[in-house]
Amino acid sequence: MSTTPDIAIIGGSGFYQLHSEPTVSSADKSRVQEIATPYADESIRLTQDELNEHGVYFIPRHGRGHEIPPHKINYRANIWALRQAGVNKILAVNAVGGIHPDMQAGSLVIPDQLIDYTWGREHSFFDGLDSLHDHVDFTFPYDAELRESLIQSASTVNLSVFPQACFGCTQGPRLETAAEIRKLKQDGCDVVGMTGMPEAVLARELGIAYAAITLVVNPGAGLSDEIITIEKIKNVLSAGLQDVRVLLAEAIKLLV
Repeated sequence: MSTTPDIAIIGGSGFYQLHSEPTVSSADKSRVQEIATPYADESIRLTQDELNEHGVYFIPRHGRGHEIPPHKINYRANIWALRQAGVNKILAVNAVGGIHPDMQAGSLVIPDQLIDYTWGREHSFFDGLDSLHDHVDFTFPYDAELRESLIQSASTVNLSVFPQACFGCTQGPRLETAAEIRKLKQDGCDVVGMTGMPEAVLARELGIAYAAITLVVNPGAGLSDEIITIEKIKNVLSAGLQDVRVLLAEAIKLLV
């Protein structure tokens, strides 16, 4: 395994370890790295592991027991730690609700745009002292090369993905109201989640290429007669994250 991987995977809800069932071999090859940052009292814990025989870093944004809600995640510390480790490409995984009628539970979606509805989060590494130099271009929030690698890899392993979508990022941790989902749909959002921002823009500020794989785990509020339950979401995650891992493994081959 390479001693200095330049690719990181950020795991979302349900995705707390790189391998679904770590083997003795994979456990032997993984190691933990603690990185201090200016943005947290405690060091950030990165796992250096191997995927498809290529070294990668892995970090679960919610913690290993989902103890960190979306609005409390220290996004700046996570992204800073990855950059300090030498990462220049991030593949992020997000559990989302489906707004577009074709994006049903279990769908894999590779977003190309986003709208940020969050508030009160630390959205930048910049403090305003550099004036205009603080303004990064964010016209296209996801890296085109990484997105194409994911789309091409999905075709190679015969996984169906939606190659374009607008990700609406809400504050959480509660789910949205039916009226809010109607507004997001009118705004042009295809999926809705709580962890797409400020993660994407922080990566951009540090010059890290960033793309996301979103797994639809439930219909948006009011778009189905069924009540959204955590049990139903967990069932979709259990099956869908297997496809996500297959897609990541294939994409890593194109990116190293």
